[in-house]
Amino acid sequence: MSAKTLPRKFVSVDPSKCIGCGICEYACTTNKGETNWNPIHSRIRVVRMAPVFNFALTCRGCVDAKCVISCPERAITQSEVNNLLIIDEKKCKGCDWCVQACPHGGITIHPVTGKAIACNLCEGDPQCIKTCPEEALELVECDEDADKRFNDALSKLPEQTEHLMAIVKKKDWKPLINIAEQRSERVAEKLEALNKHVLDKKQEE
Repeated sequence: MSAKTLPRKFVSVDPSKCIGCGICEYACTTNKGETNWNPIHSRIRVVRMAPVFNFALTCRGCVDAKCVISCPERAITQSEVNNLLIIDEKKCKGCDWCVQACPHGGITIHPVTGKAIACNLCEGDPQCIKTCPEEALELVECDEDADKRFNDALSKLPEQTEHLMAIVKKKDWKPLINIAEQRSERVAEKLEALNKHVLDKKQEE
């Protein structure tokens, strides 16, 4: 299969696994060469809705993408490789029409450059997927797969919330502390590896 016939692919989140740690945002900004890590500079955005429901949003490379259609400057096109967005910064005026048109929260305006930004899958090696400590992110090829994961997690939310409330009422903290410690260890390992990668990259430069 040639590079120009690669199918549509995009990063999808499983909210039942996402803990809202934000490492995916950190990995994204460092990979894009941002000098200072800031989650609002990231091409993937974490949304923290509740202690048991967090998720991440990023570009889906839609067919007939509304962001492309809505752009008054024709600054956004799509690559034949994975349907990725190509944003012409010289044409982009930062008008925000693409952001408003996107149904998935997958495109945003960079707070410093004032230009639209969107996921480019790190040129085939998405760092957000590699660094997620809970393995909550993966590549999928269609909206149905992404929506199913989201809806399945959403349907379990009442039961999970009730279970959490029962534990809190009993003040049975040990299971929660054990889970928190295990997650903290995984997060720490991923952060250490990511920071080492950033330092190694700076030394190479």
